[in-house]
Amino acid sequence: MVEDELLGYDDTASVAFIRNYIPQELKELLSDDDIVYFVDLIYDYYESRGYLSDDDADDEEPIEIDEDELVDYVVRNAQKDGVGKFDPDQIRFVVQGELGYCESINLFD
Repeated sequence: MVEDELLGYDDTASVAFIRNYIPQELKELLSDDDIVYFVDLIYDYYESRGYLSDDDADDEEPIEIDEDELVDYVVRNAQKDGVGKFDPDQIRFVVQGELGYCESINLFD
């Protein structure tokens, strides 16, 4: 997984952070494996947009993530991969939780 290579990133802490962030009904619906799968899709999206490349390491401009586009990407790929049909609002909680985790460890600074 790409994020394993990112300094300071911890899969277990990410899942715990997201679990703490999402509403109770979503906690009951999603397993830890589901959350890890969604996080993998989030990083696939980042890679597809070049957000994780070292080419921009000298670039001072902050990365602007289109949350709606990211949510659509995760929902579309989860359905395509046969993981399930999820409502974009459900996935938005997972995406926001992951973004919050990344912010808490200053991942994109």
